[in-house]
Amino acid sequence: MAFDFDLFVIGAGSGGVRAARFAAGFGAKVAVAESRYLGGTCVNVGCVPKKLLVYGAHVADELEQAAGFGWTLEEGHFDWGTLIANKNREIERLNGIYRNLLVNSGVTLLQGHARLTGANEVEVDGQRYTAEHILIATGGWPQVPDIPGKELAITSNEAFYLKNLPRRVLVVGGGYIAVEFAGIFQGLGADTTLLYRGDLFLRGFDGSVRTHLKEELEKRGLDLQFNADIQRIDKLEDGRLKATLKDGRELVADCVFYATGRRPMLDNLGLENTGVELDARGYIRVDEQYQTTAPSILAIGDVIGRVQLTPVALAEGMAVARRLFKPEQYRPVDYQNIPTAVFSQPPIGTVGLTEEQALEAGHKVQVFESRFRAMKLTLTDIQEKTLMKLVVDAETDKVLGCHMVGPDAGEIIQGLGIALKAGATKQQFDETIGVHPTAAEEFVTMRTVTR
Repeated sequence: MAFDFDLFVIGAGSGGVRAARFAAGFGAKVAVAESRYLGGTCVNVGCVPKKLLVYGAHVADELEQAAGFGWTLEEGHFDWGTLIANKNREIERLNGIYRNLLVNSGVTLLQGHARLTGANEVEVDGQRYTAEHILIATGGWPQVPDIPGKELAITSNEAFYLKNLPRRVLVVGGGYIAVEFAGIFQGLGADTTLLYRGDLFLRGFDGSVRTHLKEELEKRGLDLQFNADIQRIDKLEDGRLKATLKDGRELVADCVFYATGRRPMLDNLGLENTGVELDARGYIRVDEQYQTTAPSILAIGDVIGRVQLTPVALAEGMAVARRLFKPEQYRPVDYQNIPTAVFSQPPIGTVGLTEEQALEAGHKVQVFESRFRAMKLTLTDIQEKTLMKLVVDAETDKVLGCHMVGPDAGEIIQGLGIALKAGATKQQFDETIGVHPTAAEEFVTMRTVTR
């Protein structure tokens, strides 16, 4: 059977664009359909604009530290509208880059909602297209619990487009998105409370990291309320919002921001017209080669619910393109030792196993920890501490995990990710000469076992 396309990609996010571009580069005839924005969540309402807002919030720290270095500054004034306008301009620029990447690669770009009408057929705005392979890369979508007044809350989708910075914000959630936005709102001047229904946020991260970040956020004055959850939200006559907690307390704020999880974006996708099945969590079920239960349909990225990170989606998109159209270059994605960062304030960088995971896996563990006040802060009154931690297999000397809370944590952990990927030992860390004076050198100078 002759098909209109060799590959039809639904979703022009990071994974979809990567798969489409490289498949076209390998000689395939490719189409991409996108109904919202080019670049997906990361470029438009995720990593990129979030990092820009984090930079904006961090300026307050720089201003506070300036006096210690002899700078006398007039009282600063922050304008939310200017930051958002500049952010929007940068996102529009990136949208154009993504468009050019696709078009210049020879990909047919269809801007409209794509719906599966069969195992090899897709409909976009009433026009039907056939394809030998269909790749679903529609990403995820934030979800708010079904409580009375849920429509009064916002998510990360809306936060990037608020017309004004709220004076009082309730952030609900315990994952990295909640922690990051709590830092953004507070750093830019909003009175911020973080509510989480559990005992401590960032479940799944190393215990030392979680505890250390909690202490540092409290030093900064962030109101952390654990074992707290909202039962309902009501709008008051003055326009503010009243959140009634399950313990009966009432909190009033200008904005209630939910970051309580994301779901796969499958709305009106037409999966019922195919043999595609979902797993128990509601994500698309795929095998190790991203094949769904319908042989002609594949899926990657957040929609399959594995590791929901942009670089992972990029790697998955590359793997699909190679396997289908350049098999001699195919290699599977390695999900071990993926470095990641949380752009909290201070930020987290981590790669490898946590102490808890290492013990659970049966390793005999040696832990090396260091807490110190960064050199940059010694001329100021700021008492923020940096945490660095190595988790080492006591029998093989292999470094199992590296964890950091402190300035530039993400930048530092990226390099250590290569070391862990290469199987570095603690002895090799010890024999590496540090760059002085830096915080990063602490990772190669820790000699005393903490426990």
